[in-house]
Amino acid sequence: MTTELRVLDPAEWDRWYAVLELAFGGVPEADEERALWRELTEHERFLGAWDGDTCVGTAGAFTFRLTVPGGASVPAAGVTMVSVAGTHRRRGILTSMMRRQLQDVRAWGEPLAVLTASEPAIYGRFGYGVATLAARAVVDTARVRLAVPPGTDAVSLRVTTPADALEATEAVYAALVAGRPGMLARRPGWERQALLDPPGERAGSSPRLCLLAERDGEVVGYAHYAVKPDWSFAGANGSVSVHRLTGLDPAAEAAMWRFLCSVDLTGRVNVHDRPVDDAWQHLVSDVRRCEPTLRDGLHLRIVEVAAALEARTYQAPVDVVFEVEDAFCPWNEGRWRLTGDAKGAVCARTRDAADLALSVRELGAAYLGGASLVSLAAAGRVRELRDGALTEASVAFGSPVAPWLPHGF
Repeated sequence: MTTELRVLDPAEWDRWYAVLELAFGGVPEADEERALWRELTEHERFLGAWDGDTCVGTAGAFTFRLTVPGGASVPAAGVTMVSVAGTHRRRGILTSMMRRQLQDVRAWGEPLAVLTASEPAIYGRFGYGVATLAARAVVDTARVRLAVPPGTDAVSLRVTTPADALEATEAVYAALVAGRPGMLARRPGWERQALLDPPGERAGSSPRLCLLAERDGEVVGYAHYAVKPDWSFAGANGSVSVHRLTGLDPAAEAAMWRFLCSVDLTGRVNVHDRPVDDAWQHLVSDVRRCEPTLRDGLHLRIVEVAAALEARTYQAPVDVVFEVEDAFCPWNEGRWRLTGDAKGAVCARTRDAADLALSVRELGAAYLGGASLVSLAAAGRVRELRDGALTEASVAFGSPVAPWLPHGF
């Protein structure tokens, strides 16, 4: 490979970003969107591959903190904006950027790297496993009814704009971050991502609105949504798209779902990227009429095995030796003994016989409690070497709430 890999110079950002835009279809982003990503770019953590004066590859890593089982907020590199120019494929550029990036993440002392994938098939070979799933649905509100919990009628609702409600909605989000693995603690500037709503991307929908749920004068939940009018000879057939919905208690969430399922002149609610254990599934009268589907969410890569496994807690006592395969980051390879419970954990290298054998990809998939080690073993991706070890570890790695990534990056 004759290309040069170097840290992004702020003066080269426009040329660098143009390569990324071209790789994702060549449609220029709205000025407001482009300006936000320019502001959020941490240049010292972003890379460009250059062939002479031409940028031919891009990759970056935002500074994040990720909630893990037990509630700890763990440093994680948010891998983003990865692309290789079509003129420079099959030259090892992507592999070079991924290797350099993971070496940098290790040097920064961050035990995890995470990403969302435009093409999920790419990242498994670099050690990323699918750690969260996201649910989508289309609720047929003409046929589906909601059974709401006690206290729902005590919640008052009002509609405003996302910008006007930003301080209150961020406070609600912050209150819930520690309670669900996979959530990201928002750093300064990231609250503005929720305000992005370029007119060119609305596809006929209204500007986004913000529904606030309040009790005794306090905001206890919010939803960002848009309405798309539609008419046929038979009458109105509009739709509501729910982009974000967060409540501090069941009644607050139920009140917002009830409102969204009864917006005038609409017949369906499009639900985007929700937790797989989201409460709405238990409010509806007929989940089949909601057409639920799943897709991959957060892809997670363990960069430092010991630090990552010690950062979370375990819902049952565990004492297990993993034989870890990781050719891409060889410092992780070998046997690791994990001993832990709900109070904490210790992980260290050992010469003891292995109980389970797996690659770092499977360890990443199971890390947040979203993928079961038993399920991975059924697919032939985890091998049990000691009777009982698989069940013991699988139960311990579980999470009482499903892990979920609330927004992309």
